[in-house]
Amino acid sequence: MYLTQNPVLQYELLSNLRLFRAFVLLFAYIALLGGVVYLAWPQTETLDFAQPEEAKRLVNLFFFGQYMLASLMTPSFAAGAITGEKERQSYEMLLASPLKPGAIVLGKLLAALCHLAILMLCSLPIVMLCLPLGGVSPLEVLAAYIAMISSVTLSGMICLWASSFFSRTSASLLVSYLMILPLALLGVLVWNGLGTQGTARVFFAITIVPAVCFTLSVVFWFATTRRLLHPADFGSGGKDVVDLDNEAREAVGLYIKRDEFPDRLFAPPKRTTLLEDGANPIYDKEMRSEIFSQGTLMLRLVIQISMLLALPIMAVCLYIFPQYAPWYICYVLLFNVLVGPVFSAGSVCNERERETLDLLLTTLITPWQMLWGKLLSGLRVSSVLSSFLMWPVLLACLMPVGYWANIGSMAGYFLIFGLTCLTTAMTALFCSTIFQKTSQSLMASYLVIVTLFIAPLAARYFSETFFAGTQGAAVTRMASVTSPFAATFALPLEFDTDVRSDADTGRDSSDLDIFFGYLIVTLLYNATLLAIIVWLFQARWRVAD
Repeated sequence: MYLTQNPVLQYELLSNLRLFRAFVLLFAYIALLGGVVYLAWPQTETLDFAQPEEAKRLVNLFFFGQYMLASLMTPSFAAGAITGEKERQSYEMLLASPLKPGAIVLGKLLAALCHLAILMLCSLPIVMLCLPLGGVSPLEVLAAYIAMISSVTLSGMICLWASSFFSRTSASLLVSYLMILPLALLGVLVWNGLGTQGTARVFFAITIVPAVCFTLSVVFWFATTRRLLHPADFGSGGKDVVDLDNEAREAVGLYIKRDEFPDRLFAPPKRTTLLEDGANPIYDKEMRSEIFSQGTLMLRLVIQISMLLALPIMAVCLYIFPQYAPWYICYVLLFNVLVGPVFSAGSVCNERERETLDLLLTTLITPWQMLWGKLLSGLRVSSVLSSFLMWPVLLACLMPVGYWANIGSMAGYFLIFGLTCLTTAMTALFCSTIFQKTSQSLMASYLVIVTLFIAPLAARYFSETFFAGTQGAAVTRMASVTSPFAATFALPLEFDTDVRSDADTGRDSSDLDIFFGYLIVTLLYNATLLAIIVWLFQARWRVAD
């Protein structure tokens, strides 16, 4: 029932592994890792096996890249495992089947992790090619794979737990990323911190990491099975019945009061009066009903998790060691990268999925009203949520910490923040206009944003590590103008109490061209997307007429 005769596991494996995208993903994953190893391979004709530092650095980079890729891909496979059943209106039938909740969870988990297991096993021959270079023993490779498999398993259980609580994949995906990324970054920091302690790092990876991951996985396992054993009330089509009074009564911790400040900034109450003359009905519908039609559970979790993580980062980076302020700004930007697409990726796709897009196009509402109503509604929610994390920066400027002398850089941080909010919302709206399903639009939005924001940083780090001083390193440096993270570190900060150099904190005072390049590239990018979206809306409007 759990393994050999589990119909959920058999169906998921047969339906997912046969998809064409599974083969494309495997090819892209192996090609990317293989390309990294090929480019970073020692270029000397004669290898000095007595000094294998370069080979050790290559293997560490390989495992770091593979671990981050696996952590980023896990939610895409597992976050929609249960919400997909709800969206397909088959969740009630699944719960009414003779399958036990544990068998359902196990089938979903193994099916989701099967993709990642294949990817990690296929990467093993690549890392084995690096072993003859020296610097890394087979035992360290085994320890790295054990730690990585344990961490990915825990990530999969976190995704299933989030998937059991929400009715939309976008909400489950967002909460999963908010919980997984801090754990992944913590794992990278611990692994690098134990780099000089070879035996201790191997012992830590083989014993402590699997034990901790197994314990936490069991906790999430029982929470998920309990959720399936005692599901919430259902309405027609297997959708959760959202009772606002009951939600207010049973809410744990933060509760959003939509008629009070500041909650009404991002979650205004439902309208009880007639719409004012000249108001945009699309914007009003999106803000008051559409975005929050499934309740406020996702918003409450997002706010609580983000604030919990922000407190120690804010204390260390803004007040104790102010020279590390760019790291806190990067945390805020990363939060917006995760949150921004969620509220805009389904703007047009939801109309298609409900088959109301044709009806919308036949109304007297112009395409421009539809466009800016949907764009501004999603941008308002994501920017207000992200702004909650930026107010400590304003407070720091008013305190005698030394930020007032760097007021220009602080203003630049807020400018970068505003452009990042606009870029994430505009990208998600563009993908929502192109794709048919919300899940496809959301994943495409994340892919585009990661390509613009994260990929240039990875290429720059790789080139400066293995090809420092070459023309390729200069090219990758200029390519980072698309990343707000690179623009953040390009702004100089000067403190009298600085105990570290710019190289130690990741800043380069000669990188102001990166900041101004980011402003120009971002404005051109958003203007181009806006022009394309307007053209698409107008083309569909003419077709509808």
